[in-house]
Amino acid sequence: MRRYDALVVLGAMVLPDGRPSAAMARRVEAAVGLYHRDVAPVVVMSGGAVGHPTPEARAMADLAVAAGVPENSLILELSSRNTWQNAREVAALARARGWTRMMVVSDSFHLPRARDMFRRHGLRVDGHPATRRPGDHRLSWWLAHGREGLSWIKHLYLSVRPPAG
Repeated sequence: MRRYDALVVLGAMVLPDGRPSAAMARRVEAAVGLYHRDVAPVVVMSGGAVGHPTPEARAMADLAVAAGVPENSLILELSSRNTWQNAREVAALARARGWTRMMVVSDSFHLPRARDMFRRHGLRVDGHPATRRPGDHRLSWWLAHGREGLSWIKHLYLSVRPPAG
């Protein structure tokens, strides 16, 4: 497998009780597998506090450490609240660190839009899908697909509208 400068895990919901959502768990699990196969030396956890006081990146880092990823191999991006901001903040990290090759980890249905946003921030990234696991609730999986379809519509609208002012 190709070697990357960093793996980038896109945030997902922290449940009201502080536990990671199924989406978060599967994304981190996929990234941990890549990390243990030595695909990249660092893992960027990207996601701030959205709907819960615990930042998504912190919750993801806790999962990764529990799965054997050393703390010093993790970088936490704690300010983004959506995919556009994930891409913007990771682009700044990449420029500061001289990264040119990154692998973005997210749900399979989310990757095409995420990769487009990273491209719009000047980054060329590959994507690695976190696939639905047997214990994941099917209805939640399909509702997330539907929400992603609506998110594409919003993304395309914002991408082509004329600038304000």
